Amino acid sequence: MQLFIGNKNYSSWSLRAWYLMSKFDVEFSETQLVLDTPDFYNELKKTFALQKVPALIDGDLQVWDSLAICEYINDAYLSGAAWPKYITQRAKARALSAEMHSGFMALRSEMPMNIRATRKVDLSSEALKDIARIDEIFAQQQDVFPNEWFFGDFSIADAMYVPVVLRLKTYQITLSAEAQQYCDFVMRCPVLQAWITQALTETDIVECDEAGTPV
Repeated sequence: MQLFIGNKNYSSWSLRAWYLMSKFDVEFSETQLVLDTPDFYNELKKTFALQKVPALIDGDLQVWDSLAICEYINDAYLSGAAWPKYITQRAKARALSAEMHSGFMALRSEMPMNIRATRKVDLSSEALKDIARIDEIFAQQQDVFPNEWFFGDFSIADAMYVPVVLRLKTYQITLSAEAQQYCDFVMRCPVLQAWITQALTETDIVECDEAGTPV
């Protein structure tokens, strides 16, 4: 399989697919493209009508969109192990994943992922509402599974929220103790640390993702 991703410093959607595949030791080759450059679009348009990352090629199959990639990997390679075992937990995990996939627009816009930075932003009321909801999700799941993933074992739901953990760190967002506990747990993951280490070596600048002011 071949996974196309963007800059590891900035590309939050790329991280979601890469992280799931890496956490479950699924074998794939990685093609990294620099966001917002002619080469990025020229390379993707050879294969994909939608020129966005992540994008996956597995034999004759093309899969785009991070959640669709995660679902495909779960079905084709993991025998369903990327969702929680119990049906009620699977339902909630899917709901949380869909909420991230289609929501939190203000947070995404005002707090772009920028791993190698520490920055300050003046947030809108809508972004603050998004952060409050994130805090609520993290805290609720920690009440049930303290110092663990959302549902005990790692799942697609965690992969969908990992970039938010990195955003909260970059912009120094204060959380409740329970929500911060989840963030600290996630940050200790060796697979995530491998992505972060590689992100810190990058030098390309994507200006639209350099939000706020340096701290």
